[in-house]
Amino acid sequence: MKPVAIFRHSPTEGPGYFAIFLEQHGIPWELIAIDEGAAVPAMADDFSGLCFMGGPMSVNDPLPWIAPVCTLIGDAVAKDVPVIGHCLGGQLMSKALGGQVTRNPVKEIGWSQGGGEDSAVAKTWLGPLAGQLGTIFQWHGETFSLPAGATRLLTNAYCANQMFVLGPHLGMQCHVEMTPEMIATWCEQWADEAIAVADLPSAQTPDAMLADIAEKLPTMRQLSEQLYSVWIKGLAR
Repeated sequence: MKPVAIFRHSPTEGPGYFAIFLEQHGIPWELIAIDEGAAVPAMADDFSGLCFMGGPMSVNDPLPWIAPVCTLIGDAVAKDVPVIGHCLGGQLMSKALGGQVTRNPVKEIGWSQGGGEDSAVAKTWLGPLAGQLGTIFQWHGETFSLPAGATRLLTNAYCANQMFVLGPHLGMQCHVEMTPEMIATWCEQWADEAIAVADLPSAQTPDAMLADIAEKLPTMRQLSEQLYSVWIKGLAR
């Protein structure tokens, strides 16, 4: 089986639970560290799927790897190679597929809830969570529009488009890949950003995020397990 390519754009925003999930299911993966200068493959042919992680940059920044990544996503979609994006990764997918990435009305930082849509597509991807509230983790200030032909899976009061699907491809604004270690690192690394907006109902202090891990991470893990289980069905074996 060809590996899933996992693109990392920032040293502390690695694959987290997504890589653990792949390993549990015997699926090989290969890390492509954009943050260390790794080249973006020209085509998706060498991979069974593509995964794009988060990052503090914007897809609208003049970075040399943005355009090649968008070209690669377009190639994968044309060839039915499944693509999945987490936060920045979901924004890259939207941009590559003709959507727009703009400033969100508010920053979302920390634990929140998202309401699952109840469409036929949502029921396929969300299973028993379709039409229900799900726990998600956030750290973003921008948002994506839905590309043409995409279906929204999840929404909330602070950011309308939390997830979309287009065929076998899943783009997410939220971070369902988080591990306790990742949350602790982000809370230390970006504490000032979180504290600056912690008075907003859409944000939490680092201490509050850490205190909620024991209760909320297992609940979110049910969502990530569900989504990842559907996504890997599209991989060529």
